[in-house]
Amino acid sequence: MNLFEINEQYRVVEEMTELDPKTLQDTLDAIADAREIKLDNIAYLIEKSKMQADFLKNKIKELQEAKKVLENKQKSLKDYMTAALDEAGIKELQTSNHILKTRNYKKSVIVDRLEDLPDEYKKTETVVKADSMALYRALMNGEDIKGAHLKDNRGTVIK
Repeated sequence: MNLFEINEQYRVVEEMTELDPKTLQDTLDAIADAREIKLDNIAYLIEKSKMQADFLKNKIKELQEAKKVLENKQKSLKDYMTAALDEAGIKELQTSNHILKTRNYKKSVIVDRLEDLPDEYKKTETVVKADSMALYRALMNGEDIKGAHLKDNRGTVIK
């Protein structure tokens, strides 16, 4: 197999969207390359995938921030429009493109200070969560705990 064909096989792995581990393993096993070279190329694919995921994570954050800015702008514009109609005493206004009507929505409850509220208006919610650290220590000490077990967590560090 020549270098072009080997590179093409790694490109196939890079472009795979199938997340089935067996298919991925079979595809990698089919690449006839020395172990060191194959693992080096896989490390490259992992690094490239991580960079792409980080890029998308940052892009999502930027888009969410831009969305929030637009939503805040919409709210400010609507608040301004409502105030303008209220000041003029207008309940309905028809323009050449829109019909604008003011309306009352359900009032919102604002809690200024939770500590100042009478107890009858407070509620306590109990959330039950597993104590992962205590479970880990007990399981590592050989205890058998129904509903929990340790799972091996192996990986390879790429530097």
